[in-house]
Amino acid sequence: MSTSPYVPPKVWVWEAANGGEFANINRPIAGATHDKELPRGAHKFQLYSLATPNGQKVSILFEELLQAGFDAEYDAWLINIGKGDQFGSGFVAVNPNSKIPALLDLSGETPLRLFESGSILVHLAEKFGAFLPAQGPERTEVLNWLFWQMGSAPFVGGGFGHFFAYAPEKFEYPINRYAMETKRQLDVLDRRLAEVEYVAGAAYSIADMAIWPWYGSMVLGRSYANSAEFLDVGIYKNLKRWAEAIDARPGVKRGRLVNRNWGDAAEQVPERHSSADFVGKSV
Repeated sequence: MSTSPYVPPKVWVWEAANGGEFANINRPIAGATHDKELPRGAHKFQLYSLATPNGQKVSILFEELLQAGFDAEYDAWLINIGKGDQFGSGFVAVNPNSKIPALLDLSGETPLRLFESGSILVHLAEKFGAFLPAQGPERTEVLNWLFWQMGSAPFVGGGFGHFFAYAPEKFEYPINRYAMETKRQLDVLDRRLAEVEYVAGAAYSIADMAIWPWYGSMVLGRSYANSAEFLDVGIYKNLKRWAEAIDARPGVKRGRLVNRNWGDAAEQVPERHSSADFVGKSV
């Protein structure tokens, strides 16, 4: 039986105090709050992002493409979501949903805007013919796992992460509910990785790049303070093996630092315009 005194009203009304740690940037409407044009650099790809798990996916792919020898130079510009940069008019024009990452592809006759990390990963993988098979069962399996991540991670970030780490009060029911679902997802991956080297099979792919920043970081103890112990991530041996292998890749080492503006200075590359930006960093 519930002991909560809260009774939902007939019509919900937004209050600025709602939202906990992120109340200052949360609101129930879309659109720009201020005029601000996006900067552009010299390269044909312009990335506007922050090194959250979703942001890391795209910078990791760019760095992996460069590591593999492709002409994939890019400029990465910091979008500080804590300050509301995602609600600037220039960013909203690229992504009307005001979420990072967003990308401008200026390589063709017509500039392309891309938003949603999965869409960006598929676009770049197809453009360069890398990390996503062109056809057949192998392609299908990569897309299976890519879209699994897109649909599953909100339960981890917006569910478990929010109530465990960011909510203004601790509530047992939502923490238990989302911890259960997070552990179920970790078990899905652990069972899969008992059978294959990479998530989609024998080859490293954009599925690994999408999943690693969320679930790899979690089993490596980098997500939400004390969450690794709370979730007993040490039991996921296969997942940890995979996470450590991905973590050791040079492209991943660089990609996870791009658009990072917190923590140790050696792990921050707030803007990225060339390989020189990684000099002196933990890569």
